[in-house]
Amino acid sequence: MRIVGGRLKGLQFHAPAKLPVRPTTDMAKEALFNILLNSYDFEACKILDLFTGTGNISIEFASREAASIIAVDKHPACIAWLKSVKEKHQLHSIDIRKADVFKFLGQTNEKFDIIFADPPYDLPNIPLLPQLVAQHRLLNDGGVLVVEHPSMLKLNQQPGYVETRKYGYSSFSFFAP
Repeated sequence: MRIVGGRLKGLQFHAPAKLPVRPTTDMAKEALFNILLNSYDFEACKILDLFTGTGNISIEFASREAASIIAVDKHPACIAWLKSVKEKHQLHSIDIRKADVFKFLGQTNEKFDIIFADPPYDLPNIPLLPQLVAQHRLLNDGGVLVVEHPSMLKLNQQPGYVETRKYGYSSFSFFAP
């Protein structure tokens, strides 16, 4: 995985092969950040990265000086890897939380400007993500939820749906509050 923008631009990370992850491709990540940069000043944004895995997206936001990032994952190896990267590159804006994403969404009282979710593609309850974010009002006014999912999965019937952008086998669906 490669950081595509900000102060760490060009830096390559080689996460341990044993991690249970499927990182967002550099091409899709670059497209996503181009979309988000047109609407958000990251330095003023509070970010939530769900199913953070390698921390690819959290690191990208931190590289671009996002105000604060909460990275959530339940796998201890993913948490340990991201903690090591955070310390090595002094990414103080990343707050790493070991938790089940669905429980976290039901328990947090925080609101976010950008929520990014990259669940395992075989997870059957991906459509619950926009429902829980809407139900618990986790987005600030003008905020966005971005769910990365297999292109064959359609999320256009979920609350707050705005659009889907397709990048091969992967798609990003965008939701507003």
